[in-house]
Parts: sequence; C-alpha cells; structure tokens
Amino acid sequence: MLRVVLAEDAVLLRAGLAELLNRSGHEVVEAVGDAPALARAVDEHAPDVVITDVRMPPDFRDEGLKAALELRARHEHLPVLVLSQYVATAYATQLLSGSSPGAGGLGYLLKDRVGEVADFMDALRRVADGQTVIDSEVVRLLLAQQTAGRPLSRLTPREREVLAAMAEGLNNQSIAHRLCVTEASVVKHSSNIFVKLDLDPTEGNRRVLAVLAHLRGESG
Repeated sequence: MLRVVLAEDAVLLRAGLAELLNRSGHEVVEAVGDAPALARAVDEHAPDVVITDVRMPPDFRDEGLKAALELRARHEHLPVLVLSQYVATAYATQLLSGSSPGAGGLGYLLKDRVGEVADFMDALRRVADGQTVIDSEVVRLLLAQQTAGRPLSRLTPREREVLAAMAEGLNNQSIAHRLCVTEASVVKHSSNIFVKLDLDPTEGNRRVLAVLAHLRGESG
C-alpha cells in the first residue's frame, strides 16, 4: 500500500482518481486542488508518492509542475508522478532536467493513461520504487525532434524501438515482451545503442536518465 497525496483541480477527476487509488489498495491521505495546498499536504503527511496535475489554479499554466520541482528540491527522495492533459515535451524536459541518479522516482504521464488502469498502477508502483517513467507519446515526440546528422541517425529501426522503450523506463525483460524478441536480443541492441551514442551502459534509473539526456540534446 502506498500513501498518496493527490493534486488535481478538476473536482470530478480528483474524486475519480482518489477512488481508483483507494480501490486499488492504496491510501489517498489527502486530495487537494491547488499548488499551495499540495505543498502543505506533503509537509503534513510525508507521503510515499505525490501525483499532481501540471496545470492548476490560479493561472492554469504550470503551477503543478513548479510545485513538483519545488517539492523535489526540498525532498530529493520524494517520488513524484506528474499528469498532463496534453503532450508537452518542454514540461517533461523541465521536470527531468533536475533529476539525478539516487533521487526519488519520477514520472510524466498523459491523463489518458489513467484509463488504462493496469498500466497506470504499474507506472505509479515503478515511480514509488525510484524509477523514471515517461509517457510513450512524449518519448515518440522527443525522438521525432532529433534532426538528421545527429548520432541518433546511426541507429537501426529496431535499435530506435529499443531506445524508445528504454526512455520509458522499461527493463530488458519488459522491452523483450513488448517487441516480441528475446532478452538476449535486447541486450545486444542495447549494447549497440550505448556504443553508437556514447552512453554510460549503467542499468536501472541511471540508464534511463542518460537516454533522456541524449534525447533532450544534452549529449552526442
């Protein structure tokens, strides 16, 4: 069971998420509708994980994202899962830019994923476990933004698929299952990717952050 602080300004969605989480065996210790209330709830309850919308009152711009960044600065090991109505790679990049190996888990998902209950709960669990989870659509756009001539162009189509799955935070077993290949094949493709992109082949969350840094254009 996870103790969750939930921040979502839309009353019906907030109630629906709280009900979904509670019925899934977790405890929503507090559900709030704005960023100041989110900060207060985290300080009061010290939750296992925070789920927050990007846009909240008063301006409905990026108040939730800013609150998440501030909470991460004050509580480095606090797992945070950010939900967004729209694909915004700038938000994802801003959220991820301050993350580092050893910090708490971090997730950026589209709200549409909430409807896929099993996937949403899996993402929440992985974030709570300290992993990085990025929405596949965000990863797709990050890959699409890479220009010709960048090191990414050296990858084969299959290697790009493996890279995208890595960026979502999937481990080798999950990647193999998604792509219907063996784990040995995933390991081989991963090794080729690390060589071609000059990435640190560290397993786990550090590997995800290295891949995301490359997709943001911070390496290569």
